[in-house]
Amino acid sequence: EVQLQASGGGLVQAGGSLRLSCAASGFTFDDYSIGWFRQAPGKERELVASSSSEGNIEYEDSVKGRFAVTRDNIRRTMYLQMNSLQPDDTAVYYCTTKWSGRDFWGQGTEVTVSS
Repeated sequence: EVQLQASGGGLVQAGGSLRLSCAASGFTFDDYSIGWFRQAPGKERELVASSSSEGNIEYEDSVKGRFAVTRDNIRRTMYLQMNSLQPDDTAVYYCTTKWSGRDFWGQGTEVTVSS
């Protein structure tokens, strides 16, 4: 069974940092792209960053230079290092992958940035 478990969220002041983790199981982690999305209150879910199985990484424009994605294929975990956090980064963060034609989502981890 494909499972994704996101963790690491919390409350942080503006300018602070957090590192989110996405632990995966039930599929060959190395072979699949993993994405981080976020959904702020009252807004649609948006892509924050993604890492392909080939190591190609893309970032949403507002997080470029502040967020960094790394993946540990041995631990089957993808990380989202978030620096210089701003109140606009407040959201529930989800990790996701597409396996066998289906999208799978983790349960989300909440990030709150206070001004």
